Amino acid sequence: MSESPPGSIFPNPRHAPREAPLGMGAELSVEILQDAYRHGIFPWYSPGQPILWWSPDPRFVLRPSELKIPRSLSKEMRKPHWEVTYDQAFAQVIRACAASPRPGQHGTWITCEMVTGYEAMHAAGLAHSAECWVNGELVGGCYGIAIGAMFAGESMFYRKADASKVAFANLALRLRDRGFRFIDCQQHTDHLARFGATDWRRDDFLDELAIAVAEPSRW
Repeated sequence: MSESPPGSIFPNPRHAPREAPLGMGAELSVEILQDAYRHGIFPWYSPGQPILWWSPDPRFVLRPSELKIPRSLSKEMRKPHWEVTYDQAFAQVIRACAASPRPGQHGTWITCEMVTGYEAMHAAGLAHSAECWVNGELVGGCYGIAIGAMFAGESMFYRKADASKVAFANLALRLRDRGFRFIDCQQHTDHLARFGATDWRRDDFLDELAIAVAEPSRW
């Protein structure tokens, strides 16, 4: 096991496997989750498994300053029936994400203990949600972790076409306007690539992460 970064319980992510967990076990307390995200590590596992911790290489990252909103989505966002809020329904958003089917997956990776852990992070002011409403009904949203000038996106859902895209695009614009350095999208998806996310070398990501989490909260 490589030497842990100062102040962290985790192995040094710079020496982690590229496509395998760097560790397992521990718990999803606020202290441990905050330690993980500050060092570019996140939990990802299935029910019945021990908690698995990851820091993949490459890392999929979106700079809000380089956000690309497709023309069709930009037009959709201007329609008056959409209402986007923040931190008004975090519990509903994370549970809806957990219940949403994923292509090629059976069940969910958002376990009950993850819901509990991230709700505690929300109560601590570290986890945040963007909600998309139509006529008072929650139809989409996303959530993630904000520390300093870093936002780590976790998951999104929709119950109406384009709702998750509207929520994410508005969130990214908010992060851009507030000076966030980047959104950690963790692993490549075509969906986020269309917004401008690109692969970064893990070392480059960790270098910029150290700067971002040392800055005052931008949320």
